[in-house]
Amino acid sequence: MNTVYTPIEIAKKLNVSTTTLRRYEDQGLIPEVPRTPSNRRCYSSLHMQGFVTIRALLRGYEIPVVYDIMRKIKNLDIETALWLLNQQLHDTQLEKHRIEEVLCMLRNADFSKYRNLKVTDSMTIGEIARMADVKPSAIRHWEQEGLITSVRNKDNGYRVFYHTEFKKILLISSLRKTVYFIENMKQLLNDLETQHYNQVERTFELALQKLNSQLLNQFLGIAELMKYIDFYKKTQCEHPFE
Repeated sequence: MNTVYTPIEIAKKLNVSTTTLRRYEDQGLIPEVPRTPSNRRCYSSLHMQGFVTIRALLRGYEIPVVYDIMRKIKNLDIETALWLLNQQLHDTQLEKHRIEEVLCMLRNADFSKYRNLKVTDSMTIGEIARMADVKPSAIRHWEQEGLITSVRNKDNGYRVFYHTEFKKILLISSLRKTVYFIENMKQLLNDLETQHYNQVERTFELALQKLNSQLLNQFLGIAELMKYIDFYKKTQCEHPFE
């Protein structure tokens, strides 16, 4: 409990730079750090576990989420932090279901319906956004990137999307977190359009593997967080930080 660490010692243990540790400290992610009379940082075992927790959480969660969680723990808003983590796990589950759902449609070569809604050749951007569970702004962005195309309704000038474009939108929205480069996505969309489904299916299978790895990292991060919370509570009872 009374062990004191220097920034270099923690940086070496976690394989990060001392600048990274200072950034976490400046962002308010860990408790206040005592200083020596010569103004050197004296990290405690609690700080060490805090840094370990941050690094573990970052393997499974996005940076803003991790920072928000650590700040809430610092402010002893523990229940809110845990519910936030629970929401992240829920979102991962939903993403898995979506990928599996679209993969099943690919294997059956049947895109006539999606979630019991009929797919037509005259869907507006609002309709297609609701069906695919994405924002209209995302669809407009994908169109600007040349990933999908629309036609204009002759009567009112609104965008209309054909059945083939809906398939592309489902693919993009399902794989956008695992296929990072536009050219790679364009190739997958071309494979989809030409009904060369083998590579598309393989990409979906890899996306599921990545989600499995992410889920494992999320739970490993939670394990370190629970150690930190327990440590933090005990420390607060013994000598609360001002």
